[in-house]
Amino acid sequence: MKTLLISLLACGIALAQTPPAPKKAAPGGKSAAPAAQKAAAAAAPNLLRPGTLKARAPEVYKVKFTTTKGDVIIQVNRVWAPIGADRFYNLVRAGFYKDAAFFRIVPRFVAQFGIPARPDVAAAWDHAYLVDDRVTQSNKRGTLTFATAGPNTRTTQIFINYSDNTSLDGQGFAPFGTVIEGMDVVDKFFAGYGESPDQGRITAQGKAYLDKSFPNLDRIINAVVMPADAPASAPPADAKK
Repeated sequence: MKTLLISLLACGIALAQTPPAPKKAAPGGKSAAPAAQKAAAAAAPNLLRPGTLKARAPEVYKVKFTTTKGDVIIQVNRVWAPIGADRFYNLVRAGFYKDAAFFRIVPRFVAQFGIPARPDVAAAWDHAYLVDDRVTQSNKRGTLTFATAGPNTRTTQIFINYSDNTSLDGQGFAPFGTVIEGMDVVDKFFAGYGESPDQGRITAQGKAYLDKSFPNLDRIINAVVMPADAPASAPPADAKK
C-alpha cells in the first residue's frame, strides 16, 4: 500500500505529529510476519510442490511449443477432459516442459514426451496422480492424450497421436487437445532410437542421460500459454456425448 504523508501548515506554524505508539510484539515476543510469509510461500505456485499448481484452466486455450524442429501450436478444449486440461495448463505455466525431450517416437503411432529435464522435478511429480477423465473424444491424428500406467495413474507424460489410434478410446485414453498448427513439425521428430531411451533413467538422470546417450532426440526448447485474445478454433462438432 502507498503511504500517505500529509504536512499541515497554519499561519506559518507546522503542526507536530504525535509520535506513534510502540508496536506490540506477537505472543512469545516474536513477530508473526515470518510465519505468514512461510504460509504464503508454501501456497505460491512451485514446480517442486505439485499441490500448489491447481489453477483452473480457461475453457479454451492455446499452447505454443518451440521445438528443435520448429513451432507447434496446440489448442486445448477443457470440456473434452477437464482434469487433464487443468494439469497441462499448470505444467506449461510453471515451465515443466522446458527442455523436455520427445523420448519415444513410434512412427504411425505416437510421439511421447513429458519426463522433465530436471531429476528433482521428475521426483516431485512421480506420484502426483490424476483420476481419469471420461473419454469424450477419439484419439485421432494430432490429438494430445496423457499416458498412463493403468487406471487413475496419469501424471505428466503425454503423447501426440500420429495416426487415428481409435483403439485407444476404449482403453480409457482421454484426449484433451489437438495440434492446430505444426503437425508437419511433429512428423519430423527424430525416430531413429525407437523405444530405446529408458524412462527410469530419464527420470533419475534427466537431460544429462539423454544428451549423452541419445543426442539426436528432438526436444521442447520452451512452452508457453498463448495470449487469451489469440484466435481459437471451435471444438469439433462430432464430439462424443
